Amino acid sequence: MSAPLFSARVSVDYPGRPGVLRNVSLDIDPGEIVGLVGQSGSGKSTLALAALQLLRPKGAAVTGRIDFQGRDLTRLPEREMRQVRGRDIGLVLQSPLASLNPALRIGTQLREAWRAHANGMLVRREEEWREEVSALLASVSLPSDPDFLRRYPRELSVGLAQRVLIASAIIHRPALLLADEPTSALDAITQDEILDLFASLSSERRMAILYISHDLASVASLCHRVAILHQGEIVEFAETGRVFDDPRHPYTRRLIAALRHGERQIA
Repeated sequence: MSAPLFSARVSVDYPGRPGVLRNVSLDIDPGEIVGLVGQSGSGKSTLALAALQLLRPKGAAVTGRIDFQGRDLTRLPEREMRQVRGRDIGLVLQSPLASLNPALRIGTQLREAWRAHANGMLVRREEEWREEVSALLASVSLPSDPDFLRRYPRELSVGLAQRVLIASAIIHRPALLLADEPTSALDAITQDEILDLFASLSSERRMAILYISHDLASVASLCHRVAILHQGEIVEFAETGRVFDDPRHPYTRRLIAALRHGERQIA
């Protein structure tokens, strides 16, 4: 069997808060969508931030390994990490209107996202850039006409802003996308559209996705495998159908029971 695209065997301690992650073991294959589920404060986002070396400003201590495409991300110098972030690994956060720059037009932000991670490559002629950004926006079901590109984030709905954020994250066709609660601010219809978009990116581009969420229903509909994070440890990690049909850990059983109780109430 080939090695996974992404493989974490890692622990994280914050100053005054040890054991935020304890010997977490998780791997993702190319084109696979893995769900990481846990309640607020369980350490879900910490894993994504550790992979991108974004915990250092918080004074966190990261031990273990996070291997990606044959390199241990925890030991890469900052110069090399800048080439990984945004180019090889994309990041989508939960609040698109907070993540986008309110002072820059959408077209400007996409161009800057390209330049920031182009590794010295210059943007090609204007006509070529327009063709490229048009194809990019079409891939996330956004218009590419000049009127749309001249808009500011405040002029977009939350759903459109999230699609722009995803477009910025995949502009260099990363092998791995870290999606941290990407649908938590969306209404149910828009959430379904974003989940369909992630599924398309996985199947059509063979893009691996770590889908971080506390929403079990979206995880069940999207992910190939799911990892359950509880008190800093992954207590269950298996194919999604097995976890939902036959949960083994008491905490997983509680989560599934709560989901089914909520479904009965809605019905």
